Amino acid sequence: MFDHRLVQTAVIGHKTSDHPVILPMEAWELDRWREAHPNYSYWCGLQLGGCGGELSDRRYTTKVCHFAHHPTAPVCHRKNNGESSADHLFIKRGVRSLLGARRVRGQVATRDLGTGPGDAVDVHLPESRRHLRFQLSAIDYRTWRRADDELAADADGIDWIFASDGAITQQFLGRHGYCLRVRCETVGGERRVHVGAEARDRTVTWTPLEDCVLTPSGIVTPDTERIRLSRPRPRPTTFPLQGGLVFALVPEAEVPADSPFASERRQLLAADVKPVDSPIVRALVSLPADSPAPPAEHVYRITDGARLLVAEGTAGWAVEAKRYVRLNAHDAERTGLWTPPPALVPRQADQPKAATSQQRKSEPPALRKEAEPVRAVSAAPGTEVPKDRTLLSRAEMVTAVRDALGQHARLQSTTTWDTLARTVGPALKNYSDTGRRDLLVAVDTPLREHAPVLSALVRDGGEPLPYLFRVLAELGVENASVSHRIKRWAAVETERAFAAYGVPPRAMPPRLSLRLAQPVLQRPAAVRGRTATEPQRVVSGAAAGATRMRYLRSLVLELEGLLPALGKAPRKRARRSLASAQAWLALQDGEVLPASQRAKVAQKKLGHLVVIVEEGLETAKASIEAARRTRESQEATRLTKADRNPDETQVRQETQSTSRATAAAEQAAVAQLRTQLAQIAAQGGTIEIGHLRIDLKSHGARRVLGEIERGAGTDAPMLSAVVVARKGGPVPFFRDILKAAGLAVPQTDEALLAIWRRERERAYAAYANPPRPLPPRLVPTASQAASTK
Repeated sequence: MFDHRLVQTAVIGHKTSDHPVILPMEAWELDRWREAHPNYSYWCGLQLGGCGGELSDRRYTTKVCHFAHHPTAPVCHRKNNGESSADHLFIKRGVRSLLGARRVRGQVATRDLGTGPGDAVDVHLPESRRHLRFQLSAIDYRTWRRADDELAADADGIDWIFASDGAITQQFLGRHGYCLRVRCETVGGERRVHVGAEARDRTVTWTPLEDCVLTPSGIVTPDTERIRLSRPRPRPTTFPLQGGLVFALVPEAEVPADSPFASERRQLLAADVKPVDSPIVRALVSLPADSPAPPAEHVYRITDGARLLVAEGTAGWAVEAKRYVRLNAHDAERTGLWTPPPALVPRQADQPKAATSQQRKSEPPALRKEAEPVRAVSAAPGTEVPKDRTLLSRAEMVTAVRDALGQHARLQSTTTWDTLARTVGPALKNYSDTGRRDLLVAVDTPLREHAPVLSALVRDGGEPLPYLFRVLAELGVENASVSHRIKRWAAVETERAFAAYGVPPRAMPPRLSLRLAQPVLQRPAAVRGRTATEPQRVVSGAAAGATRMRYLRSLVLELEGLLPALGKAPRKRARRSLASAQAWLALQDGEVLPASQRAKVAQKKLGHLVVIVEEGLETAKASIEAARRTRESQEATRLTKADRNPDETQVRQETQSTSRATAAAEQAAVAQLRTQLAQIAAQGGTIEIGHLRIDLKSHGARRVLGEIERGAGTDAPMLSAVVVARKGGPVPFFRDILKAAGLAVPQTDEALLAIWRRERERAYAAYANPPRPLPPRLVPTASQAASTK
């Protein structure tokens, strides 16, 4: 029977109901429906996009039965009246039933994405931090991408289930090898929901929703195990590479085990790759798996068929090759990826004293250079010194070193002089410190504000070069010869190089200033009841300014040290007292502040800031003293009420004294450790838990790290995230630290690892010089998590 009904779906009970119904088409079916549900009332529901008016069921024998508006109903502009117009409500009801049957906690809601209330159904599973989106309306890739980013903000995984086939489902099949589908079938007054698994061959296996299972990895049907839908590896996107390239394998370089470019039919190897007219870059090369890996001591050219593999996100790229050929020694040497072994290098004594013009014409161009070698290697009398066949001129050596350092910056890594020698040439290793210094000066000349100093990337034992200050002085960096902040300057300049050479490049932080602090004068005078050894506040000229600034710094440090001992309200007042002074001192130290803040901070007067911090310090000390008196009063009252004897009194006094000493020692340990972790975060590093500057047996790292986070603000980064376990990753009790910080505790280890990494990034950003904007936090507070349950 052909369906000509005007209104096919309604909701039961009231206009805002989400209980959908489809009126049976046959008269006899409607009679049975009325007998089964005599008290039902039907409405053109608002969740159907209707007018909210009441409907009546019309029984016909000559045509299909249908719903109709009452004569007094308002004018209805409902767009969709057909059988599928209530599918979102049937899906919503079906998912709720599934959650109840499987005893899984979750929230289900419909979404209006612009075309009506039935555009989508969202399911959030808080325990597994997973999101399901039943996408019922049509969607393009850009819209899907924005929605996927929105859902990913508070979820560790997303399952997309599409109602209609189209370009976006083909995108899923191409990238993931599968696609989840949803459809509804009419059975009486119901629409039964089915979830389908679509494979690459476009076949779809449908399963009733009630037979599906909700797991931490998503929604699973009986057929998903067969096609491995839980989380298959997305296939990378490929682009043809024109012009070819050469590469040399690097066996000692590690290939990530979870690389998105891995394939069962191919082998993935690390190599130094040089595309045509481009510098050398460390990358992954994908070669056929049916042939052994080529020897690493040769250089190879990919003649044709090279393709660039690109994975979404931050996984980077790789090169795929079907065929490659080995280069001869001459061509390999010209690539810069290979040098002849010493046995092939003619000895200096065996070389002719002079070459005829005819002989020079027959030599390759690389051997006809008449420039002097960069460095002459001295030798003891009577010994023979090997000499490279290709001698780089001074300009060529400078260019080669600059390119090599730029490549390390692109890979976000520092280097050593030995590594540079292996990349550029073995002669580089024989440079003296003076020769190395002069070469680095040439590499970074001229000094420019908007270009990083690449010499900062070279390390010696993990530290900047001991003669880096001389390089900077010759480049014209002010105060480089006398500053004690060269190590910090190198760390900032390294970050600038990573930003400038990154792929893609990002904005560089400003260069650290090495401007000298003003001299501090001490005068024996008492100031506002303080000891005579403190700096006098009222002196004249530049000495007065320097002394008062030093005095302000000491006040700030003293007040910062008292913050952990303050209650919530006093701590908040103390932070307000510190804010202006901290910003003003940062501006005096040459740190760059936002333009809106800089103008406001510059107007502050030093004397006024001193008064504000002094008053804040006095208030904080008074608060601590008042809290101490309150505790002692309470203890005295408790002792008075108790039936005690002198022995018990002595024991309690000794216990109180021991408790106070223990609390003071632990407070000092917390302050010491907070300072250490802040310094590590400022350097962008990590520290193993066994290397912390506290006695773990006496204080306990779990308790001290928890106290550090408990005293921080609600949005402050977690300094404990820079502490790593002995085998890497977060410390085993990181969940307890999250709890101490007042944050929600994730259920899965994957979510915990993601939170730990994000908090480490936030710590690096907060303690950078200057500070960078903090990435958003991945974990809500415990109260926020409780309110969503």
